[in-house]
Amino acid sequence: MQRDKTQFENQQRATSVALSYDVASESSGSGSFHSEGLDSESSESQSENPQRAAVSRYALCVEYAGAAYRGWQTQKEKDVASIQETVEQALSAIANEPVKVICAGRTDACVSGTYQIIHFDTATQRPDRAWVMGTNTKLPDDIAIRWAKRVDDSFHARFSALERRYRYLIYSAPVKPGLLSRGVTWTHKEMDMSRMQAAADYLLGEHDFTSYRAIACQAKSPVREVRAMDIYRAGELIVIDVRANAFLHHMIRNFAGVLMKIGAGEAEPVWAKEVLDARDRTQGGVTAPPYGLYFVDVKYPDRFELPKSELGPYFLMQNG
Repeated sequence: MQRDKTQFENQQRATSVALSYDVASESSGSGSFHSEGLDSESSESQSENPQRAAVSRYALCVEYAGAAYRGWQTQKEKDVASIQETVEQALSAIANEPVKVICAGRTDACVSGTYQIIHFDTATQRPDRAWVMGTNTKLPDDIAIRWAKRVDDSFHARFSALERRYRYLIYSAPVKPGLLSRGVTWTHKEMDMSRMQAAADYLLGEHDFTSYRAIACQAKSPVREVRAMDIYRAGELIVIDVRANAFLHHMIRNFAGVLMKIGAGEAEPVWAKEVLDARDRTQGGVTAPPYGLYFVDVKYPDRFELPKSELGPYFLMQNG
């Protein structure tokens, strides 16, 4: 009870700190963060409307457990939970104005993320810490803002990205897990990781990945460059760790489906190449479940100076 009370009080303080910057801005007539480098015409505009003096762009890192959501993207249907809509509502409450965000990569229903990068533009003045602490008080327990950083207008969460990285976690054991049942993919079959790695090696490089994307995938081109795919054990989990310039809809889950079949001895490693060469999704086998998939990293040009990913999820024993 005392812990719950303390947590509630901390949340209230964080929200108060974030919202207090509106009062400070209104009483001073301008915010110190946006006042540097303004010419006289801009200064007049600022004094007339301090909240609309300048629009700033912020980059944020979002971590989320995706099991309860219909994916990242806001859904057309009402009362269907999405991570994007939930984050936008929380940011809007702290900004005191509507906020729309752009993400580095849209994740599917029930897929999680430890390093989803977003950006948004706002005229509201807040320090970076207020965007983190204040917004987190408005978010459910399975979504968190990890950091926030003001960036210049040339930064774009999607189009500035150079590389993306996912990890797919497999729990191979005779009995299903009671913990993390929606955070890993369970199979009762034994997995031969050497066979899986041999198969994964066929998928490296730039290829037409039609066989490994969803039939409903809307990407204009099926060509992607897979730069690394490593299969290793982290404690009791088998990890499929993939880096590419970009990914197609269901691409990694389809990789996982093929690799798990090969790992179980039900197909030879060369089958991964045969599926690739077929350029036909119907030849690709089963799409693996979404629960073990994590979006863990995005690479951007160094000039943006964004905090580096810690390569989650944090419960992995190996963090390579």
